Amino acid sequence: MKKINIEWISRLVALLLLLLCIFIFIRLEPFWNPIYQALLAIIVPFILASFITYLLHPLVEKLHAQNIPRPLSILIIYVLFFGSLGLALYKGIPQILIQIKEFGNNVPAIFETYRGWTNMIDEQTSRLPEGLHERIEESLVSVEEGIASTLASAIDAIKGIINYILIIAIIPFIVFYMLKDYDMIKKSVWYMTPRRYRRSGIRFLKDIDQSLGSYIRGQLLVCFLIGIIATTGLWIIGMKYPLLLGTIIGITNIIPYFGPIIGAVPALLIAITVSGKMVLWVGILIFTLQFIEGNLLSPMIVGKSLHMHPVFIMFALIAGGEIGGVIGLIFAVPMLAILKVTIIHAKAHFTKQH
Repeated sequence: MKKINIEWISRLVALLLLLLCIFIFIRLEPFWNPIYQALLAIIVPFILASFITYLLHPLVEKLHAQNIPRPLSILIIYVLFFGSLGLALYKGIPQILIQIKEFGNNVPAIFETYRGWTNMIDEQTSRLPEGLHERIEESLVSVEEGIASTLASAIDAIKGIINYILIIAIIPFIVFYMLKDYDMIKKSVWYMTPRRYRRSGIRFLKDIDQSLGSYIRGQLLVCFLIGIIATTGLWIIGMKYPLLLGTIIGITNIIPYFGPIIGAVPALLIAITVSGKMVLWVGILIFTLQFIEGNLLSPMIVGKSLHMHPVFIMFALIAGGEIGGVIGLIFAVPMLAILKVTIIHAKAHFTKQH
């Protein structure tokens, strides 16, 4: 009995010490935050380069399997990927910046139109019971605050990208050397891993790659195609800012279930300021995009690579959104896939021990 009490006391003391360390760490944020920001600026290019290398390596291997020398395979994929990306950025960014500027100039008019809509809704609902009317007013205010917050976040994100443009510029060089020395990197990781974990570690990484790799590659391709189709469709129906809105729709489409809704909101809000007919056309376009994505592109390109029930994916998205906002939504499903593989391997490991 005394032994059990001592164990519980020691666990409680350890927990209290851990909480105390966390509290002190949080209180010392002004001291370690500058170091953290500097390390983040250094590490992020290598993380992004590793991710791009992970995406491109299977393509290099496929070319190499066709009896094309490995250096030439790397060069072909490298030039195609970064050449296409560079051309898209060279042609697209100036147009997007022009449309952002036009949108910024038209923001007062857009908000004036929106204010007219809210005033009309306020007048139409003024005869409703007082409690319900107040709730509607609070909802309209929260929508306005949400739009303002989103615009501010988008501007901050653009400023952040511009500030780190020189650091991001070195990513293609890192990717090239990572692709070239991919086997050497694998060997280094192999020798750095303790012997007893090597085989299980390889199985773990292979399972993650099978569960996650095809999903990520497929989802990125679907987002790219949806972005192109959305931009073309918006341009055809005469919608304002087609490239900007199409890019938003394509990027947000990476988020399952919620992404299409998030991407459709800016287009519909701007369409409201144009005309009711434009709202109808944009609604039809969004519905068509979802039909194409859900019934043609995703089944053909992504398939059922995750092998997870939609309920778990929805739960992960809600949790990711609460924890990290839009970034949390983007990373929720990949983290869920990694967690699933980790739990399966941990269960197998502990089962063998017992």
